[in-house]
Amino acid sequence: MAERALRWYGWGYADTTYSLEHRPGAWPYLQERLGLPDDEHTPPVDPATITLRPSRAPEVALAALRLALGEDGVSTADEVRLAHSLGKSYLDAVALRRGQVPNPTDAVVFPASEEAVQQVLALAAAHGLAVAPFGGGTSVVGGVEPRGAKPTVTLSLARLNQVLAVDTFSYTVTAQAGVLGPDLERALNDRDLTVAHSPQSFEFSTLGGWIAARGAGQTSTKYGKIEDKVISLRMVTPAGVVETPRVPASATGPSLLQMLVGSEGVYGVITQATLRLAPLPRVTRGRAFMFKDFASGQAAVRALLQTGFRPAVVRLSDEAETRTLYALRETAHGWRALRQQLGLGALSRAGQSFENGAVLILRFEGDDFRTEVEEGQGRSVCRALGGFDLGSGLAHGWYRDRYHTPYLREVLFDRGVLLDVVETATEWDNVAALHARVQAALTQAIVATGSKALVMCHLSHAYTDGASLYFTFLAHANHRHEPEQWQVIKDAATDCIVRSGGTLSHHHGVGHDSARWMPAETGAAGMLALRAVKAALDPEGVMNPGKLLGTE
Repeated sequence: MAERALRWYGWGYADTTYSLEHRPGAWPYLQERLGLPDDEHTPPVDPATITLRPSRAPEVALAALRLALGEDGVSTADEVRLAHSLGKSYLDAVALRRGQVPNPTDAVVFPASEEAVQQVLALAAAHGLAVAPFGGGTSVVGGVEPRGAKPTVTLSLARLNQVLAVDTFSYTVTAQAGVLGPDLERALNDRDLTVAHSPQSFEFSTLGGWIAARGAGQTSTKYGKIEDKVISLRMVTPAGVVETPRVPASATGPSLLQMLVGSEGVYGVITQATLRLAPLPRVTRGRAFMFKDFASGQAAVRALLQTGFRPAVVRLSDEAETRTLYALRETAHGWRALRQQLGLGALSRAGQSFENGAVLILRFEGDDFRTEVEEGQGRSVCRALGGFDLGSGLAHGWYRDRYHTPYLREVLFDRGVLLDVVETATEWDNVAALHARVQAALTQAIVATGSKALVMCHLSHAYTDGASLYFTFLAHANHRHEPEQWQVIKDAATDCIVRSGGTLSHHHGVGHDSARWMPAETGAAGMLALRAVKAALDPEGVMNPGKLLGTE
């Protein structure tokens, strides 16, 4: 089969879109909320018109890299450089759609072994180059864009993509860092095992990227974030190879493993890792509930988690997101339309609605008995705390479309909409306050840029002690001034999060976009420690400048 082409200027496959044709309420709703004109059309430029600055990599360095990796292991072709110069953030999308790429990478290398990675880092240090690791390129925080004054070599892990060993006795897998999520899962599912890590980027992101960004899958409430799954890893640094032991737990001082997880390529290149696995679920059950407001839904989620339940998915939308999701629904026909009408009537008689309520989606996974029991207990808790049982349809629909929804961004970008997200996490006693403050900060900042605001949020991952909050914000984009408009909004939201007791990121990472706020979260002494590790492992400053630590 031919490999499907990716969309060069945005998200996902080039042949896939998010059609509004069968969602008649979507565009009128967004037009009214955002004050959008009927005829705005802002398509991407023709990629053939994009001219990148010439590669700054010295020819002697390129010759040495070709000698080490082979002719096909090094590229300075514009189309290859373009595909590896940016990730999938809002700013990345704006730059690509305009055809203005301010910091293109100077060369792309494709090492096929760990030894080749070592050679690349050694040659980069010798020739004054920077190295930016590149997995699936799905960073939404400026994690892969070249930064700093040095010429940059982007190191693709595409050829380090093998599953090396599956241990069905210990329930572990060892794989190279460039393996894509679907390929890793296929190798495990045949053995009735799973990593159970399914971020929205799952189809396009890599094992190494998950670990480097300290990511979370949509089922992390049950299975944990990626740092809970990593048993050991190997990282090639300019100072040498670091390998942590393959043991289930250890008390030999501070965790070197956890220091490397989340390091975003600033210490070195993750080349392989060993993960703990879970049994492939035999049964899955989904259920949705409507609560009168976001606060009531939060109370139910906290009660579920603190009484020991671990649903695979816990996703609670606030009032604005619930309203918007309802406006974006597809037209129902026949029996489905009748069922929908009857359900809305019952919901109305219960004094609730999609206009003002908060929808909670739960998904349970496991064996037959456990899943049935957990679903029953979840229903009991939700009903006892005022939840209206919406049945399974809404939950199944969310699961079916979970990887398709991001394509809506490209459709809205074409119509002049600014759309982005910011995410954080905090303890339960601060969730309501943080939600209100960030929502207000985003709204006020958008209005200050001259646009109407649509700000919505969902609680995406839950714990006994707190939860994550995932905000989506939309505005009419200030044409030709989108980056400046975005920066005003980003600054306001992040300043608010830092002041209000939230973390800079629950699962997207820091990258370049949030690096200047790191000292506010980590503290001066903490930054000294992180930079000391950088100095020890990367004394020449080769690795991914400008990310995480804020150094150029």
